[in-house]
Parts: sequence; C-alpha cells; structure tokens
Amino acid sequence: MKNLISILAHPTSIAALLGLIILIFALIRVRKVKFTTKIITQIGIALAMSTVLSLLKIYQLPQGGSVTFGAMVPILLIALFYGPEMGFLTGFLYGLISLMINPYIFQPIQVLFDYPLPFMALGLVGFFRNKWLLGTIIAVFARFICHFISGVVFFASYAPKGTSPVLYSIIYNASFLSIDAVICIIIMSVLPIKKLYKIANNGYEM
Repeated sequence: MKNLISILAHPTSIAALLGLIILIFALIRVRKVKFTTKIITQIGIALAMSTVLSLLKIYQLPQGGSVTFGAMVPILLIALFYGPEMGFLTGFLYGLISLMINPYIFQPIQVLFDYPLPFMALGLVGFFRNKWLLGTIIAVFARFICHFISGVVFFASYAPKGTSPVLYSIIYNASFLSIDAVICIIIMSVLPIKKLYKIANNGYEM
C-alpha cells in the first residue's frame, strides 16, 4: 500500500502507469486481429502516405508538434475501414516512424506520450464508423490529451514565468493540433469515404 501511495505521489510515475495500461489495452485488442496480405499492404501504404504528408509542414513548433497537410488522415481511414485495432497498430507504427524521423527526446515516458500513444489514439475513430466526424474529433482530442499530459509532466519548465504548466500545455498543443484537425476534417469531408470503405471491404456497406 505504501509503495502504491509512493508511486501515485509522483506525476512521472502516474504517467508511466497510465501509459502502460493504455499499451496493454491496445495490445490485447490488436492480438485478436487476423492479418491478411491486403490489410498489411494497406497499412504499409497508409504509413507511407502519413510519413510523406508529415514532411509537408505548414509550420513546426520548437518543442515538437507541427501543422501538416493531413498526416493523420491515412491512419484515421485505416481505423474507419478495418476497425480500431488496425488504427491502434497503424498509429503505433507511425509514432515509431515519426520518432525516427523527427525525434524530440526528453525522457523515456515523455517519448511514449509524444509518439506511440497519441497516434494510437487516432484508432478510436474506428468505434464511430457511421459517425466519422464525431469519431475524428474524439480521436484527435484523445491525441491531444496524450500531448497535454506530456506537456504538464515533462515540459513544465518551458512554461513562461508566472504561467501555469497546465495552461501552457493546453495552449501549446492546441495551437498546432486544432489546426491540423481542421485540415484533416476538411480533407475527409471531400473524400468519398463510403465508397472507399466499400472498395476496401469487398463491397460491404459502411
């Protein structure tokens, strides 16, 4: 009991515990998936597209985070077409790719909350196949929560003097993620999502 209280008394420990719980949940979900050549190929294509789009930055923030030309869209589509499990996996892999391409490493738990976990969160849209707009907003907000936790726990020292780390993290992460989300929603609004879903799922309706 004393050990548990000691762990919960430290923000870093709480973040690590939360991150571990989320990873275990996602792993359990992904293990149930049956992989086919088609799905593996489409995940590969989605990862390639997200990576290319992430390199086309509108602007880049100094402590990480950027506005892109819809880098989240391919991950969101995979989750919509094949379910949240595929979204979790694709987001996790994209997070690792993003870490390799543009690393901003402060400490191991921070890496978890700034790379794999936030992009895994995009898989949540897969629970909202018939309400993709609502699902996209929820998924992107879940990504925001991951970055927000990282900002409060690990980047508090970057907050301007007299500014709450909580407020700083909200403003910092919302400044790029809100715009990035709007861009993704606009792109998805013009895509024939139902037709693409039908093609991806051998003629089945969304």
